[in-house]
Amino acid sequence: MTPDTWDSPQNILVILAHPDDPEFFCGGTLARWARAGHSITYILLTCGDKGFHPATHPEMTTENLCGIRHQEEANAAMVIGANPPLFLDLPDGYLIPSLDLRRDIVREIRRHKPDILVTCDPQNLFATYGINHPDHRACGQVVLDAVFPAAGSPVYFPELLALGFQPHMPKEVWCSLTNQANTTIDVTETWDIKLKAILEHKSQMQDVDKLIARMKSRRAEDSTEENPRYEEKFKVVKYS
Repeated sequence: MTPDTWDSPQNILVILAHPDDPEFFCGGTLARWARAGHSITYILLTCGDKGFHPATHPEMTTENLCGIRHQEEANAAMVIGANPPLFLDLPDGYLIPSLDLRRDIVREIRRHKPDILVTCDPQNLFATYGINHPDHRACGQVVLDAVFPAAGSPVYFPELLALGFQPHMPKEVWCSLTNQANTTIDVTETWDIKLKAILEHKSQMQDVDKLIARMKSRRAEDSTEENPRYEEKFKVVKYS
């Protein structure tokens, strides 16, 4: 039995920083869960409006890119099998784990009442591409701070109670993009779905062929190019 063989359909909430984070960080797992009948909803804290370089895209503006990336993420979520994504539209690149943002995350956890919550590991300073984006780390930090001790306790942010947001605690928190994994999911069967979803983020593509080659090279160490096997790793914390 795998760690994600639950007894009934799960309500899964994914909270990450940017459009394309769900697909890159854990798209194979999300596609696997969607095909197993679980409900998946994304909340993206920013719209990734700074994901371009003015020297190469002089006609682009942050406002225009925000709208483009909303649509790209909606397309990618559809490929994965997730519900239409939701956005807080905070400024890209400026996320901090503030008390106000923590309250917002608590509100969304109480609103959506997930069984499983997915975010990223705030302790991962370095990634395969170099320094991990500060928004990734800030997102993981504020989400974990919202989960415990606040989301399930009525004495934290009692003003949310007056708005009808009753305390709720996820059963499990899955942290992607981690260097301290305790859970591995085989996503060989959904790797092509993950890749197809990533390719929906056309505004972020410079060389599609190189990207495809790089993604296909990320096979499990005990597999071969002829018979590749793919994995996604998580730090999972269980509360029940």
